Amino acid sequence: MNPFSPVPPTWAEAAVHAHQFGCPRCGANISEAQAVWINRRSPVYTESHKRKWQEFYQCGECQTAWWAWSSDRPPTEWSGHKDDPDEIPEDPFEF
Repeated sequence: MNPFSPVPPTWAEAAVHAHQFGCPRCGANISEAQAVWINRRSPVYTESHKRKWQEFYQCGECQTAWWAWSSDRPPTEWSGHKDDPDEIPEDPFEF
């Protein structure tokens, strides 16, 4: 499964909105997901003119499909962008 495919996977049709960034059914985090799809066809713009997307996950623990906004994703130690997870640095290899 290509997470950047323009065509949504069938499992995403039944996805529920998770208000915490994790599986709303069993609480598993995104590292436990067995599939991911990012809806980059329809970005939403915030009041500060930043883009955010729907990120869809299929839980690897309980198979629940859920989605959350990219702006709600918590930063990771690898992202290098603890203040703004959607901000892309000029040099993508600079952390």
